[in-house]
Amino acid sequence: MPVHVLTPILLCLLPMWRILTPVSSHPQHSQCQLIQRTALCNNGKLSSVPAGLPDNLEELQLNYNHIQTLQDNSLLRYPSLNTLSLACNSLEKLESNTFQHSKLLVSLNLANNNLHIGCQETSHALKTLPRLRALDLSENVLEDEMVATLLQNLTSLEYLNLSGNLLQRLDETSFRNLHQLKELDLQRNIMYEIDRAFDGNPKLQRLNLAFNYLLCLTDFHMTQLVVLNASHNFIEWFVTRPDLNDTFQLETLDLSNNKMLFFPFLPNHSHLRNLYLSHNSVSFYEHLADNSTFPNSTKTVEFYNMKKYTGNVTAQLWNESLYGDISSLEILDLRGNQPKMLQKSIKKNCLKPTSY
Repeated sequence: MPVHVLTPILLCLLPMWRILTPVSSHPQHSQCQLIQRTALCNNGKLSSVPAGLPDNLEELQLNYNHIQTLQDNSLLRYPSLNTLSLACNSLEKLESNTFQHSKLLVSLNLANNNLHIGCQETSHALKTLPRLRALDLSENVLEDEMVATLLQNLTSLEYLNLSGNLLQRLDETSFRNLHQLKELDLQRNIMYEIDRAFDGNPKLQRLNLAFNYLLCLTDFHMTQLVVLNASHNFIEWFVTRPDLNDTFQLETLDLSNNKMLFFPFLPNHSHLRNLYLSHNSVSFYEHLADNSTFPNSTKTVEFYNMKKYTGNVTAQLWNESLYGDISSLEILDLRGNQPKMLQKSIKKNCLKPTSY
């Protein structure tokens, strides 16, 4: 008799049980917004990666949370991830096996964290990402040696952001394994030396060196570079390697807000369209060639590499060709300078009238 009484009650509860089952089997993720295969979990006060998201997730954004450690099992449920963003988390380290099941990851944003604390273990985690193409390590209080450690074996990288760190000196070993690198952002560090730092990056097209402490850029020979931003430094000289007859792909050169004394020594052959020289001390050389006015003046200027005593550059002054190829120049910004005369080859160029 009790069985017959309870049966209708159980039947009534079955629909409710079916409704509740999915909720109990998948933890709630109310802090996240799902859009197709993207989960937006920003500003959620999260201390760990949510566990109840769809397992076919391709993009996960966890910016502005409180995740200090990305643990080995954090991403275990999401093997299809190709994009992960953890900016502004006070993140200190990634455990060594964090990405053991994330072989499809191509874009990783770790900006504005504290990765200088757990740099060594984080580097082990990054080594397991064979397809990683874009990496943002900006504003992580990283020094030279730390960056070298983190970048080991990341040979597939195409886009790298190291802005806002504590980089000081770069050399030929700094990025030597990044053969696929196309874009590199090094602005807002404290760099004063970049000796041959980019010789191992034959595909590098965009380079940002703005807001550093560079004093000169001599022996410039990056023929593949399209955009170079070296504004807001202390650069007095820009000299292209004089014996190079290759065509440079350079289209935009920004040397504004520096200490440029003279017009830059540009490549002999290039596609330069935009040249920004505003707020310098730029003047031209020809008036110095008058021996009657300057009897002790020299016609050459030499730049020495004091570190290795190699790679010295000697440039001939008063040479009409020293400014290089400006035939394609469209924008020349000389605001905030006091040039006494314009070079003849500049006057012949098809530039629109400008003021300075």
